[in-house]
This record gives sequence, C-alpha cells and structure tokens, in this order.
Amino acid sequence: MISPIILSIAMGIAVLMFFGGLAQFMGSRAEVIGSRLDRYATREGVVQPTQEGDSKRPGRFAQMLNRMLERRVAGPALAVELARADLKITTSEYILINIATVLLTFLLGLVLFRVLVLALIFSIGGYFLPRLYVRWRQQRRLNAFNDQLGDAITLLANSLRAGYSLMQSIEVISRELSPPISIEFERVVREVGLGLTNEEALNNMLRRINSEDLDMMITAVLVQSEVGGNLAEILDIIGETIRERVRIQGEIRVLTSQQMLSGYIITLLPVILAAVLFVIDKEYMSLLYTTTCGWTMLTVAIVMITIGFFIIRKIVNIEV
Repeated sequence: MISPIILSIAMGIAVLMFFGGLAQFMGSRAEVIGSRLDRYATREGVVQPTQEGDSKRPGRFAQMLNRMLERRVAGPALAVELARADLKITTSEYILINIATVLLTFLLGLVLFRVLVLALIFSIGGYFLPRLYVRWRQQRRLNAFNDQLGDAITLLANSLRAGYSLMQSIEVISRELSPPISIEFERVVREVGLGLTNEEALNNMLRRINSEDLDMMITAVLVQSEVGGNLAEILDIIGETIRERVRIQGEIRVLTSQQMLSGYIITLLPVILAAVLFVIDKEYMSLLYTTTCGWTMLTVAIVMITIGFFIIRKIVNIEV
C-alpha cells in the first residue's frame, strides 16, 4: 500500500504543475511570436525586429527553460519536430506538458493499483504519450501534404506557363488549394516578403515537411534557377511521378491494412487481458510483480511482444 503522505505530495506537485502550465499557456505571446519568426524565417546575419512597448513577458521559469534549450542540441531539434506537427507551442510548453502527463499517469497508476512499481510503469507510458501524439500529427500532416503535392505541382506548372513568376505561382497555390499545403506555401510567400531568398524559404518549408517528393520538387526548382531550362515541363514530369507513387502507396495501404490491424490486436490483447485479470483477481496477478519468476515472465513477455510488433511493422512497411 502507498503511504497517504506520498500520495498527497504527488497530488500536490501535479496540481502545482497543472496551474503553472496553465498560467504560462495563458500568458503573453509577444516573445513567443518572435521566437517562431526566428524558427521559420531567419537566416544568418538577419535579426528579426521585436515589438517595443509590450511590457508583458512570459514567466521567468519559461524564459530560463527556453534559454537552456537554446544552448542544447535537443532544443532546436524539438522545435523542428513541433513545427513538423504544426503545434503552436514552444519547446518549454511542450516540456511542461510532458512533465504534467508523467505526473498525472503516475497518480492514475497509484489510484488504480496502489502499487508503486505499476505507478512508475504508468508514468513511463505518460512520458511517451506526448511524443506519440506529435509523431501521429506529423505522419497525418505529411500524408495529407503528399496527397496534395501532385495537384500543387500541376497548378504551379500551369501558372508558370501562363506567365506568372515563381512567387506568383506559389501564391496561387496558397489561395486555391486547401490546408495543409496552402499553409506551407503561404509561409514561403511570407518569408520571401520578410527578406529571405527563394532558396532559403523553400528549404525552410522542406525542414518543416520532411517529404522526399517535396525535396525532389524543390531540387528541380533550385537547379532550374541556376542552369535555366523549361521548369514547367520538368514539374509536369515530377508531378506525374508523384501522383503515380501516391496511387501505389494507397493500394499498398489497402492491401496491408488487415495485417497492420492484426499487429495492433495481437500487441494490445495481452495488455488488456492482464488489466482485466488484475481487476478481477488482484492477488492472483500480484505474483507477476512480487516474485522473481513473475518479474522474469513479465520482462520476457514485454520484450517478445515489442519485438513481434516491430517485426510486423517492418514486414508491412513497403517502400515505393
């Protein structure tokens, strides 16, 4: 059984973290906007202007955390990951959310099981929950972007044939197509308006959207700007290639969806069954974490389930 003092302390820390994160989230966004401009539209030697006369600033803890992250490699890398997921939060806010999920899942494990070891296992799952959510948003946004990219390239080629410049053609894409591709091309137009070159703005978009098809399109545009040539014809060929790849990937997803579902079911079934048995007969299931043999069986089971899941993922993940 967990001591009431430990439970009270943990709940108190969770409440403090919740209200501290809420106060930070509802604070002024003046410096946050400046940092996002630096993230999306900066280059060496260019300093973005800040708004003077704005007395409100984020909390001292968030400022200190942002400064610490800026001096580390993980800070810029995390900012890129959040940008790829299109999450309008800073790295410090993300870390506060991550800490809050760890504490909340730890408390949830204490309330449900009253066992410290299981509560710690729950907190490990809470640590990975925000990361899984970010990866899920990244993949969903990337798939939606790739599905629209073929039409965007066709529209870009037709606009160039009509006599538009490259930036005017990109602006047409931002007006005519739907998100997320319209948002990304609109950012390119805005960054060029802020003083960046076409190459820098396009490379920034590639940094936010980690797409091989987009990389191929941007490479063609940059090479054409250096050596010349008919960009519209090149884009037509690339667009046809991308549309064919998207079609094949869609067929592969349909053919492998049953296998992927089987992998998820096989992975989650032992976990769900163990939770049900724990609720029905706690004393019987307690042998898994109170004896050496139980810990060995539990460790082997977790390792084998994890390996099996990744093997299934590897089998059905067919590259095109």
